[in-house]
Amino acid sequence: MCSLRERRRRAVRIVDADCGAGGFLIAVAERARAMGFTAIEGRGIGGSPALIGRARAAALRHRDAGMGLVFERADPVDALASEREFPADIVMCHRHGGLAPALAAAGTSVIGDPVEGRCAREITA
Repeated sequence: MCSLRERRRRAVRIVDADCGAGGFLIAVAERARAMGFTAIEGRGIGGSPALIGRARAAALRHRDAGMGLVFERADPVDALASEREFPADIVMCHRHGGLAPALAAAGTSVIGDPVEGRCAREITA
């Protein structure tokens, strides 16, 4: 996000491809707000109806007119494919396994946990 701010960007679009109960995406959106972004769009994707329900409830409790947080139950490959036309600024994923090509196409920067000895930066290469 720092490079976006250095380019004087005021808006950021973040996708979490494995959002769970939404806590990490909400924390990243709050951090973006603290960094001075005035418009933050967050999209959380997950497979568990229970966790997506919790994420939606958490988003409702979070009231900030400059933040739009959406959580949806979807297949990660299909959801990431829908990001290709207008890639997000940041895509986050915690267990990406075979999603590397879809992740790289879905966003400008991919942030993830180290997997199979590779760091997240290498996913985008």
